[in-house]
Amino acid sequence: MSFQATLAVLRNAAFTRYQGAEAISMTGTWMQTMAQGWVMATLTHSALMLGLVNLAGGLPMILLTMKGGAVADRHDKRKILFICQLVQIVLALVVGWLILTHQIAMIHVIVIAVLLGISNAFEMPAASALVPDLVAKDEIGAAIALDRATFHGTRLVGPAIAGLAISAYGEASAFFINAATFLPLTLVLMTLPPRPLGTEEEEEQRGEGMGAGIAYVKGDKPTLAMIALIASTTCFVFPAMTVLMPLYAKDVLLLPPQGMGMLMSISAIGSLAGSGLLLGIRRERRLPAIAIAAAGVALAMQGMAQAQGLVQGSAVMVLLTISMSTMMGLANTVVQERAPAQLRGRVSAIAGLSFFGLMPLAGLLMSGLSDWLGMRHAFAISGVIFAVAAAVVLAGPGRRALSEHPGPVSQEGEHVPAGG
Repeated sequence: MSFQATLAVLRNAAFTRYQGAEAISMTGTWMQTMAQGWVMATLTHSALMLGLVNLAGGLPMILLTMKGGAVADRHDKRKILFICQLVQIVLALVVGWLILTHQIAMIHVIVIAVLLGISNAFEMPAASALVPDLVAKDEIGAAIALDRATFHGTRLVGPAIAGLAISAYGEASAFFINAATFLPLTLVLMTLPPRPLGTEEEEEQRGEGMGAGIAYVKGDKPTLAMIALIASTTCFVFPAMTVLMPLYAKDVLLLPPQGMGMLMSISAIGSLAGSGLLLGIRRERRLPAIAIAAAGVALAMQGMAQAQGLVQGSAVMVLLTISMSTMMGLANTVVQERAPAQLRGRVSAIAGLSFFGLMPLAGLLMSGLSDWLGMRHAFAISGVIFAVAAAVVLAGPGRRALSEHPGPVSQEGEHVPAGG
């Protein structure tokens, strides 16, 4: 069934072109992410400073993502993404040049983070809403699973390539390569078909403000429950995987640059496996799968607090990422399937805020906790809090609503049969 779903969605030429170009672009992005983390780890030993950089990149998203969602529903998503790619090419070249000329400093990293945050505030909701636009409604789940597989599959190779590039040519090389990998995606975006026009009422709804998206999310309990789960994960888990990973690899596991790149690549195996699992999980089994994955996340956080060296660190990261990928992928699938097409950009923006919007504050909190108590204790405490939060979310009214109405709903709240 998974293989058939994959073949069906890949028959869509526009979606396949987009995924191919996105794979190249995301490989470069993961290279830059690894390289930037290593550069910051050489500029500072303060976990709090890493949290401040993350805050600088996240504040623009907190302020502008809602606007970005409304823009994505109102205007051509292809053009929005094209402009964002050009901005990110320029920023990657600037950072690469600063590193190459030995001028890079934390202030540069912070300024670039702010500019990237502005770009991401418009890119994220447009990209999230574009994927469902490229396929039929009954293929949305498979398309999202494949899109997540592309995202996590590139994590498998990007950091490892970056580690080799840094060792051979220096940190700047990863940024220059990343700039080049944006070019195929910019070209493919020009070949994608425009979205089909909806009814007169739907087109009118596209022009409404964020209030329509907020009202929809508040009124749809399964969507609200999944966004709450994403928010809990963002607050208590993701900072360990992203903000603090450079210092965790360098100062806790005592790894060199190649070791950090290998750790990130090995962890991507779990993420890729989790993305593959999404294709085979039936609707009626989604909630048990989410609960099992949440338990895996909580257990892995305790494992990170105890791990020693590359082998143990890699094993724990595989457990963490396979659980995270499955849980977050299922939550996002539920949100995207249920969202009406004319509101999908704004719903994606709200879901994105529960991740990107909270990440800066969560990263700052966990960074400060790490500086105060030590990173291992911070991870252990965060894992316990996440377990409690996830249990509350999954045991609440959203769980009952999702069990009773597994398919998407219309804007008016009427149940729509699966695949309808």
